Amino acid sequence: MNCPNVNAHLHTPYSFSAFERLTDALDRAVKENVKVVGINDFYSMDGYVEWRDEALKRNLFPLFNIEFISLQEEDRARGIRVNDPNNPGRTYLSGKGLKCPPDLPEPQAAMLAGVRGESNRQTRMMCDRLNETLATHDAGFRLDFDLIEKELTKGAVRERHLAKALRMATYRQLHDDAAAIALFFEKLFGGKALKSDAANHAAVENEIRSNLLKAGGAAFVPEDPKAFLPLDAVCRIILAAGGIPTYPFLADDANGCFTDFEQDVAKAADTLERRGIFAAEFITTRNSVETLEQYAGYLHDRGFAVTFGSEHNTPAMEPVELFARGGTPLTARLKQINYEGACVIAAHQQRVRDGKPGYPETGGMPCIERRDRFVCEGNEAIASVAS
Repeated sequence: MNCPNVNAHLHTPYSFSAFERLTDALDRAVKENVKVVGINDFYSMDGYVEWRDEALKRNLFPLFNIEFISLQEEDRARGIRVNDPNNPGRTYLSGKGLKCPPDLPEPQAAMLAGVRGESNRQTRMMCDRLNETLATHDAGFRLDFDLIEKELTKGAVRERHLAKALRMATYRQLHDDAAAIALFFEKLFGGKALKSDAANHAAVENEIRSNLLKAGGAAFVPEDPKAFLPLDAVCRIILAAGGIPTYPFLADDANGCFTDFEQDVAKAADTLERRGIFAAEFITTRNSVETLEQYAGYLHDRGFAVTFGSEHNTPAMEPVELFARGGTPLTARLKQINYEGACVIAAHQQRVRDGKPGYPETGGMPCIERRDRFVCEGNEAIASVAS
């Protein structure tokens, strides 16, 4: 089987993204010969129709995905780090292959609106605290949350938007004077020097976020538990929206360490199956190619649908074509695993659109034979679009 390049997890300005416009991601995909592209924003399906229309104009096959942060209370109580290395129980979960145009019934629509509203409430409070800090240091300007929401977002305001807004406002106020900018941020950071060159906007924004918006920072606001739905509730939202619940593996970090939940891939897979999750994904730049071979290979052989992505949910611009950590190319086997997973999603999307049963089965277990049927259908669907 020919295996076109796939990137199944790309954030857009509908949450936060390295891309200024949604179409920037698609234009880069064309340039880098990536044929299958998946939008994957936090708490948002708002970009689906634009993603579909613009992808098809470019002969790219679109996948429609979403990302949540959930809370698994059982893991939190036991101190188990799942796929957030710093917060036990907190669990990122993606939904793959949702309906386009979006169609989410009640009560799930209200649940999604609730967590989106809580997320914006928290960032508004952080913006207020940033303004208090700016006033303390006689900055001569303040941040307007409503203007940030209008000009820098598509409705979902995240920490990274606040960091970007503060960086932009500071540079305007100080007329792009690098020395003055460095001195100003040193004051805001409580005497901690700015490490990055002022010309490196992405790095400066990361320092703003880590020094002011994270725990211990002057503008930090702890997240309310209401911002996190239980994992089973998130799965219900994904299924109601026509999607496939998918677990994003964090896998190995730069020091070769794993979270408690993921250090044994077989036990992790057992638990995921018990929780009704039979698909997985990896953000490949996080991981060594050896770990990707081991983990993705094991899950694929066990019957999981496995896909890869790049996220692009930080200010730094990276390739849309996928690589492992350190720019290491993916192996032929990894490319095949990724493509087959994308085919499953493509077939699922088409079946659900046509009113037929999709990939998830209530109480079902991973089934290689069934997955292979979806791979064949999805391959045909992708081939009809991606040239």
